Amino acid sequence: MGEAEDLVKTKEVATQISNVINDKENYLDCLPDEAKEILKSLASKWENVLDPNALEVIPLKGAMTNEVFQIKWQTIEGEMSRKVLVRIYGEGTDIFFDRANEIRTFAFISKNGQGPRLLGRFPHGRLEEFIRARTLSAPDMRDPSISALIASKMKEFHDLDMPGSKNVNLWDRLRNWLNEARRLSSPDEVETFHLETMDKEISLLEKELSETRQRIGFCHNDLQYGNIMLDEVTNSVTIIDYEYASYNPVAYDIANHFSEMAANYHTETPHVLDFSKYPDLEERQRFVQTYLSSSGEQASDSEVQQLLDEVEKYTLASHLLWGLWGIISEHVNKIDFDYEEYAKQRFQEYWSRKSDLFSNDESNVTAGGNGEKALASIANEKSEKSPPISKKLKKLFGLSLFRSKQ
Repeated sequence: MGEAEDLVKTKEVATQISNVINDKENYLDCLPDEAKEILKSLASKWENVLDPNALEVIPLKGAMTNEVFQIKWQTIEGEMSRKVLVRIYGEGTDIFFDRANEIRTFAFISKNGQGPRLLGRFPHGRLEEFIRARTLSAPDMRDPSISALIASKMKEFHDLDMPGSKNVNLWDRLRNWLNEARRLSSPDEVETFHLETMDKEISLLEKELSETRQRIGFCHNDLQYGNIMLDEVTNSVTIIDYEYASYNPVAYDIANHFSEMAANYHTETPHVLDFSKYPDLEERQRFVQTYLSSSGEQASDSEVQQLLDEVEKYTLASHLLWGLWGIISEHVNKIDFDYEEYAKQRFQEYWSRKSDLFSNDESNVTAGGNGEKALASIANEKSEKSPPISKKLKKLFGLSLFRSKQ
């Protein structure tokens, strides 16, 4: 009798969880009132929408800075449903970028046919055109045909003549984020991540990577798979989300794209990185060859090799930047993601790769006195944390239900 009661209770809890996940009315409450008003006003102008007030709100997974929702309305039978995208900015994320500048970038890219249209704005977010294409998955990044599309589109993006300053932004951004990370971190965190002397690392990197003349372009700076849409009908890709976009060495943007292949943000442990998935030499050569040749001129072997070498070194700048991002986000962002653990992995990869990529003595002067010490320090602080669980479900049902999975 006890076992039967337990089974009934288990089924009841499972039903409750299912209702929480599938109850779309709950998600309507996630939208600010200003966003709802703009959405209803927008839908009232579409003649094929049955009821502008009947919003179906669907959360989209994988975002680590913002909350993103698909909004859908029922339409006249036989006609395609109406959809838009709502992006709600994460708390504290203004530390990372200038929202006004992001909107200007968004509008310019949209005007040039490179991305979705801007449909409306509210105090802490915006409405965007819904692109009827699928977001890439982590394995898609390794597909040679899709990778070639990304390489060509990236070159097209880099060649945009964006109004405003065309100065390299990477080094200022690194120093600004380092200052924020120090300000927000506890003394223990500062010591663990060697933040007190990280400015030396940034200066050494800047010196090493600025010695040769490099291609500068308008870079996305966050080209992970979730920011790339694939239209399988036209076999074309669209790059979305321009929060971090700025002028930078194109080698940095490619390096960052390659480094993102270590991530899969749609697992139970989205913060865990697997750097064995970093593309091998053949994949990198194929990507760079396509990138350089996409504008019509065949690239020489020496051009390909030079860019490949630059890309490999710029992976270090990518690891430093996103390591600092993780430290800051741990303090300011409430999205359910283990930012600190993510930061540790990026810094560990920085220290482990640095000695292989730079051989001279000066560049091997590290924040902890030597790279091995810094690497060991971060590794020793690594804590064994359980996979993140939806905060909403934790609050409703407690943790005991999930312990068996862990």
